[in-house]
Amino acid sequence: MNPLSYNAYELSYLMAAPARAASDVLRLWAKNPLNPISKTYFGRTIAASSEMFERMTRRYGKPRFLLDATLVDGRTVAVHEEIVFDRPFCRVIRFARDLPKGTVQPRLLIVAPMSGHYATLLRGTVEAFLPHYDVFITDWTNARMVLKRERFDLDTYIDYLIEMCRELKLDGLPLHTIGVCQPAVPLIAAVALMEADRDPKAPTTMTLMGGPIDTRRSPTAVNKLAEERGSKWFADNCIQTVPYPYPGFGRQVYPGYLQLSGFMAMNMDRHVDAHREMYDHLVRGGGEAGEKQREFYDEYLAVMDLTAEFYLQTIDAVFVEHLLPKGKLTHMNKKVDLAAIRTTGLMTVEGERDDISGIGQTFAAHDLCSNLPAERKTHHLQKEVGHYGVFNGSRFRRDIVPRMVAFQSAMAQPA
Repeated sequence: MNPLSYNAYELSYLMAAPARAASDVLRLWAKNPLNPISKTYFGRTIAASSEMFERMTRRYGKPRFLLDATLVDGRTVAVHEEIVFDRPFCRVIRFARDLPKGTVQPRLLIVAPMSGHYATLLRGTVEAFLPHYDVFITDWTNARMVLKRERFDLDTYIDYLIEMCRELKLDGLPLHTIGVCQPAVPLIAAVALMEADRDPKAPTTMTLMGGPIDTRRSPTAVNKLAEERGSKWFADNCIQTVPYPYPGFGRQVYPGYLQLSGFMAMNMDRHVDAHREMYDHLVRGGGEAGEKQREFYDEYLAVMDLTAEFYLQTIDAVFVEHLLPKGKLTHMNKKVDLAAIRTTGLMTVEGERDDISGIGQTFAAHDLCSNLPAERKTHHLQKEVGHYGVFNGSRFRRDIVPRMVAFQSAMAQPA
């Protein structure tokens, strides 16, 4: 571990600030309608080049959901956010809707991944379910913004999910849960522990989407890298110390900028082409396609730090030792037994072209939940989508959402 790396990253950002500010001034000058060159190809080129430089050296802050309205039964209703659960490393946001008095819909908890991006990456997921459910989502906190004395590891993650279920499940109303990618493991573990304790607050269903339940099946490049290098390599090369003056000063973390570098490197050609296209759109005058690209990268380039203890424990338990499928995963020294799941409905969703979680890795949950009746399980393989398309995009809205709603509705019916 190089304790100076994070400091060097912060220093480089500060050193680029004058050039970034000058570039932004140049962009505004070149785009000013009072400037004669603003309508020329030369002017648009200056503005586009300046914006691209500013974007590539910018620090992207935490995005907002900006979901102000939705359609329920053909009627437009207002949406506003409420915080219903607040812990040092996580808040739960409720997207409260102004529904007619007496209208009751099932509750849906979306567990967003804690893997470097903010929960707003699932904005499209939330939006798709708002017409059908009272929607809640986990809003994870950037580890560098939490005081060093607070600890967060895989056990804490599972504890949080159990607490959320107990607070959100109301008597007589179903609670559905969704784990998108990384949360698939802690979510199914939390459900197993609740079922083992015969907890009446165990969720009605859990839907696992592109999650690493058993990464030995169809291992991807990401899975192979983690297994080959082991958690010690990641501890030695990826863990850094939060610098002053962040609230988490002195905390060891896996920095978000390192995670982003890994994401970008996996598909570097695609990202280079996308930025070239973005530049061309800016020169030509923007347009809807250019705006969509800008919105995507505003989201994609906003990253957060993870605590070292959570990151390394996850690498070791999920990707190196495969503790869950081997039946060796523990929580607070108590075995996590997926055979204890007997009532919570299970749906798994995978993408045909997923290069993060290979085909079969999420489906493995069906074999492990050996005491769950077949009629309370279902699986969907979505054709022609990659990892992102499992929980967002046109095929998600058209093909996956209706299947999920139908399954969850069926599981909520009395036996």
